[in-house]
Amino acid sequence: MVKIITSLQNPLIKNVLLLGEKPRARKEQNRIVIEGLREIRLAISSGFRVTDIFYTPELVSAAEIKLLEPRENQVEMIEVTPGVFNRMAYRKDNGGLIALAEPRRLVFTDIQLTSQPLLLVLETVEKPGNLGALLRTADAANLDAVIICDPQTDIYNPNAIRSSIGCIFTMPVVTASSEEAIAWMRVSGIKMFGTALTALHHYHQTNFNQPSAIIMGSEATGLSNTWLEKADDLIKIPMMGKIDSMNVSTSAAIVIFEALRQRGFR
Repeated sequence: MVKIITSLQNPLIKNVLLLGEKPRARKEQNRIVIEGLREIRLAISSGFRVTDIFYTPELVSAAEIKLLEPRENQVEMIEVTPGVFNRMAYRKDNGGLIALAEPRRLVFTDIQLTSQPLLLVLETVEKPGNLGALLRTADAANLDAVIICDPQTDIYNPNAIRSSIGCIFTMPVVTASSEEAIAWMRVSGIKMFGTALTALHHYHQTNFNQPSAIIMGSEATGLSNTWLEKADDLIKIPMMGKIDSMNVSTSAAIVIFEALRQRGFR
């Protein structure tokens, strides 16, 4: 029997709001909030365990709801009124669906490297919107993995999920310290290319036809000394205007797709 909720004071609704706002609550409850049919389907197809689905029939069709119906009775389907749903939803075009799911915390041994891997490494990423955009680029390029070093934001922040349009679920994402990432890539035979304005080589002069990782620093400070000193090579994008930096997601896309071009987009 489907549970129907009509009040904003319902403890389940209050908890969804809490999970959306507080990283600590997400960690303590081991739950994340996912909005939208596409994002929820990507999470399910990628092996994330969805525990609860909130929906309002006024915004989502029965056919769309059926696409998410569990094969086993492990997901609680909860109908809410439009007023309650609109209070729960951050994004107004999410199609009338919000899910709670268990996050996945991958480690390096979970990454299945191809014969010539290409990875994106992000150091101290701070803005969920930037993280989401970077994950979209990683998915478009079909990278082997994204490694987030010393993150300053929860990778399952609802805004990161929204801005990634669900690519947080399609990409293997590992969080680790910079030292752990460097040690793993050295053992794995992956050459580390750090991006820095002080680099002597341009990105298009770099040989990416080898196991490679592209290292991006924060927009505010760039790469730390750890990466500047331990990367195998430092590269840069030519800057021809008056400003010497671009958005980190734009910069990453430029370098990643140059690597793909060199590899014949294979």
